[in-house]
Amino acid sequence: MLRRAAVLLLAALFGSLSTGPAQAAGYRYWSFWERDGDRWTYATEGPATARPSDGDVQGFRFAVSEDSGDAARPRGTATFDVICARTPARDGRKRVALVLDFGTAAHAPSGETPPARRTVCASVAPDATTAEALAAVAKPLRYDTNALLCAISGYPAKGCGEQVSVSGAGGKDTAGDEKDTSPEDASPESAAPEDAAEGTAGGQDDGGPSLGLLAGGAAVAVLGAAAIWQTRRRGNG
Repeated sequence: MLRRAAVLLLAALFGSLSTGPAQAAGYRYWSFWERDGDRWTYATEGPATARPSDGDVQGFRFAVSEDSGDAARPRGTATFDVICARTPARDGRKRVALVLDFGTAAHAPSGETPPARRTVCASVAPDATTAEALAAVAKPLRYDTNALLCAISGYPAKGCGEQVSVSGAGGKDTAGDEKDTSPEDASPESAAPEDAAEGTAGGQDDGGPSLGLLAGGAAVAVLGAAAIWQTRRRGNG
């Protein structure tokens, strides 16, 4: 009986070891950003309700992200004076600088090629929303039935916020390519190179015993107990 229990325990232990981690899932969509001083912040409302002021800078980025916390920011410079330099101020109008980042080929839908990133200056009515500013300079736009922005300047041609595997879409955004790497976006929480190397050296974790070691120890203990039980049983016989 005890031997059978040991076999069952071993099967459960090694079955759990063979089970890989769940594959991360993300969403392919246009994220909406606002420029706050010298950094991008994720917008707290959608472009259909946001009403930028004259001189504001807003951005859109197409990418695969797991959530807003790891969403890729628009890349490149984003200065109102540069983007709207050739759009003169007019009475009864406001100017909004827009950064349109169509992302990378790794995150593009199958069969599509992302257009080059560009900046535009929209001159719109004082009460215009971001969506109206975008429509003035980046048609055609496409929305779904829930008013989710699906395409800017016709990209992508189809799909809207669909769920995809992060690995299948080229993985998460990398700091050198996908995300804005300007100094203002440097995070004090980022691990220094030597810290990262220490944490992942040899594929180990933070120094605690591995799951395989714990499983092996448990298996040895169970088999040892089974052997002792068998010896006592024969002695009593």
